Amino acid sequence: MPLSVIIADDERVARARLRRLLSNEADVEIVAECSDGQEAVAAILDHRPDLVFLDIQMPELNGFQVLDTLPADAVPNFIFVTAYEQYALDAFAVEALDYLLKPFDAERLQSTLARARRRIGASGERRPLLDAIRQLAESQREIQASVDRLAAGSAAGAPALVPLERLSVKADGRITFVRVSDVDYFESAANYVKVHVGAQTFRVREKMIELSTRLDPKQFARIHRAIIVNIDRIREIQPWFSGDAVVILRDGQKLRLSRSYRDVLPR
Repeated sequence: MPLSVIIADDERVARARLRRLLSNEADVEIVAECSDGQEAVAAILDHRPDLVFLDIQMPELNGFQVLDTLPADAVPNFIFVTAYEQYALDAFAVEALDYLLKPFDAERLQSTLARARRRIGASGERRPLLDAIRQLAESQREIQASVDRLAAGSAAGAPALVPLERLSVKADGRITFVRVSDVDYFESAANYVKVHVGAQTFRVREKMIELSTRLDPKQFARIHRAIIVNIDRIREIQPWFSGDAVVILRDGQKLRLSRSYRDVLPR
């Protein structure tokens, strides 16, 4: 299967040289070339490439700004291509696949492409598991929601239950409200539930089993007896030990996916 590639560099000569080197790779298909950051963002959203060779210093948006502009689910595998060494640590921080210093030779490029193929292949293997998690979340919560609606309907004139939209929490001695859609995950703690929202953690006096019946089944999934996660916050899932797996959120937070929940996933 061809490796779809975008080249983003404001130097025409640099784009031409990289294009020529990539033409020797039978499995590489260049789907777009861009001369500035705005073009790069548009091309990435349009083509959803497997890999982007991204210059750092470009007009309109630099390479880092291109990544910041893209939605989290649209950020591709990318390799920084630059003549400047000083951005290497920043590139590592944003999880660049590689850092190519100009001028580089064909051997260095082939080494980078080998790494890219391994990364992209591994991502492809994990994608079905993430899809299965989403299906599981929908099926589990839809069943629970159906049970709740039937129970509510048994009482004359009782309205159907509506998924919880806001939670009242205590913070600095005050009562504040948190939108449920902003929650990264819920964590059981005895008779309390910890509510994790970005860098903040709140506690609500409620049992997890009670809270779970009020959450939207299309948005939240139980991945462990003590963890319910916001599906939209999941970035990837990695295998772990003894049949368990690790759910990695967009902010890098790692949560355990228990085997008892993973075993019921469709295969």
